[in-house]
Amino acid sequence: VQLQASGGGLVPAGGSLRLSCAASGHTFATLSLGWFRQAPGKERDFVAAISWSGDSTSYADSVKGRFTISRDDAKKSVDLQMNSLKPEDTAVYYCAAAKGFQVGNLPVSSPYEYDYWGQGTQVTVSS
Repeated sequence: VQLQASGGGLVPAGGSLRLSCAASGHTFATLSLGWFRQAPGKERDFVAAISWSGDSTSYADSVKGRFTISRDDAKKSVDLQMNSLKPEDTAVYYCAAAKGFQVGNLPVSSPYEYDYWGQGTQVTVSS
């Protein structure tokens, strides 16, 4: 599976961005998907995840109510809509995919459960 993230950029606090991650090389519908982020000098943190069926989602407390993860199996993509952005949201954002038969039909928050990673896209929120 190859993942390609896009949509990052520079945005003022309170603004919005939509990240997208395109997948290729696997049966997309069987993958659980997630977004993580890593700020300079910090560990990679969980942001949001969606089950392979799309019925269940999970979010980090810091982004609940502001971010929304969605998937489009026909387009083989997973998006992250980010609203009300804050300077502390500044990070490199990574999309990831996990084999559904290994993790079940659940959103996955642990990075160790993911098998494939995209290259990352920079999000910078100015104050």
